[in-house]
Amino acid sequence: MVADQPESSASPLVSVIIPLYNAGNYLSACINSVLAQTWPNIEIIIVDDGSTDNSFSVAKTFESEKVKLLKQINQGASVARNTGLKQAKGAYVQFLDADDILSENKIGQQVTLLEKNYGCIAVCNTVHFEDGTNPFQCEPITEWYNDGHFEPVDFLIKLYGGPVIGQEFGGMIQPNAWLTPRGVIDKAGFWNEMRSPDDDGEFFCRAILASNGVCYAAGAVNYYRKFTAGESLSGQRNLEACKSILAITDLKAAHLLGSNSENVVKTVLSRLYWENAYGFYPAFKSLSKEAENKAKDLAPHFKFQPYRTGVKHFISKALSWKAVKYIQFLINEVN
Repeated sequence: MVADQPESSASPLVSVIIPLYNAGNYLSACINSVLAQTWPNIEIIIVDDGSTDNSFSVAKTFESEKVKLLKQINQGASVARNTGLKQAKGAYVQFLDADDILSENKIGQQVTLLEKNYGCIAVCNTVHFEDGTNPFQCEPITEWYNDGHFEPVDFLIKLYGGPVIGQEFGGMIQPNAWLTPRGVIDKAGFWNEMRSPDDDGEFFCRAILASNGVCYAAGAVNYYRKFTAGESLSGQRNLEACKSILAITDLKAAHLLGSNSENVVKTVLSRLYWENAYGFYPAFKSLSKEAENKAKDLAPHFKFQPYRTGVKHFISKALSWKAVKYIQFLINEVN
């Protein structure tokens, strides 16, 4: 639990931290979406992470008393976020990727919610839109966490457990969807600076566990731009990326088991390791086996079933899910 609630100002400052790397074509829309926020008290901290395009010059045009621009050699988004955190003065922190945008009411709705729920962390729905399309033509999908308020461990069990807990659970929460009190971040610690497609998963695992709970802000929207696979860090699946994903799963497991070691927690963590094993196979068989062994150590009786219908289900039942993955791998190699 975080400390007792301090006195609050009528309009607490929100620090928006934007790690920037080669997003010059999208940065203006991102910054303008922050400047258009209905919440009046905002500072923007842009950290250029060694961009090689026109990102820095675009950011420079917005520099003002409200918009601070920093520059560092390329070290990764997590390092850039930590650089921004060291400069941030806000009572709340909004992390925002430079190619994404926020609805005008996003920050205001979440601040209002958190001012009434001290020590909690706020989440909102996300619209996933393809680059080059109009994000505002899509309505947010109703998510399981739209019910309102969750205790930290319960939230992570539902998030990590997915169909093990219930068909409606699981999914991916994009980092822009959160708004986090600085006090929670100070307790959770800075971002792990390992380069990983799941760096945000590890950070927000710690932040959620350091909070008093997760609150949902109805009406607020995060617009997440999607690119062709491989164009972003989150789309990369080379050996180093897969090693980092497994390392992040190790950290999530340690964080969650440190708060609760009941069998249900071990089962949902086993599922995460099985998902790693599935994702790594057959390109990285030894790494897949390592993840599989960790899954079995946590929950020996848990049966991993990635295919539930159709031909893939039939083949996996007759042979194994690895047979299905290997056949898919061979087909992709031929094509």
